[in-house]
Amino acid sequence: MAFETLLAFLVIAALAGYFQTVTGFGLGLIVMGVTSGLGIAPVASVAAVVSLMTLMNCLIALPGRLQHIDWPSARAAAMGIIPMILLGVLLLDYLSGRATTLLSLVLGLVILYGGASLVFQPSRQQQLSSRSSFALFGGLSGLLGGLFGIAGPPLIYHCYRQPIEPVRIRNLLILLFAVTSGMRTLFVTSQGQMNAEILWLTAWSMPVIAIATYAGRRFPLPFSSLVMRRIAFVVLVMIGTSLIASALA
Repeated sequence: MAFETLLAFLVIAALAGYFQTVTGFGLGLIVMGVTSGLGIAPVASVAAVVSLMTLMNCLIALPGRLQHIDWPSARAAAMGIIPMILLGVLLLDYLSGRATTLLSLVLGLVILYGGASLVFQPSRQQQLSSRSSFALFGGLSGLLGGLFGIAGPPLIYHCYRQPIEPVRIRNLLILLFAVTSGMRTLFVTSQGQMNAEILWLTAWSMPVIAIATYAGRRFPLPFSSLVMRRIAFVVLVMIGTSLIASALA
């Protein structure tokens, strides 16, 4: 990989890691979308790197916050996430060799949906959803996590409908992203798919993500959460639209 390409990847990773920390969402969507649009690396390789970056981001962001998590809901969601991750990785392997255009189109649609979920917040329920509903949405997120290393959209929609304090929702999501990323990484490794390119990109990305995450926790931008979501929305809509246009061209 040329130095200019590597530098571009690291800049994208830094911005995505910062957004993930200050909004609780965005790392995987931004990295997958921009790198896929620019053709920096194959989707399967970037998805593996995104999983490792997300895991690093979560491990830095979570310490001291575990008491702010609804553990029964987290366990129920994890029960749905784990088996669907395996299906997602296998589906990615199949589509990567046979339907790359379809893969790009699906990624673009997922990014658009992820962007929309940042702005169009679902209405709050009066009662906490059942454990089976957390398992269902966890399964949908696990499938996307297996495909693209992006587990966010379904769980974000479901969690923000719950009558739970925002801080507990953010920490619940970070924990579930860590579960998704960790399980995906273990499965990909067991399949012998952790090649030199993935390890090389990850080695360079880890310190960048660590610094960006620390900066997000220590120096958040002086904007309200609504403004931050709107900024992320515009960025993600541009990325998703570009991917869909390229796939349909």
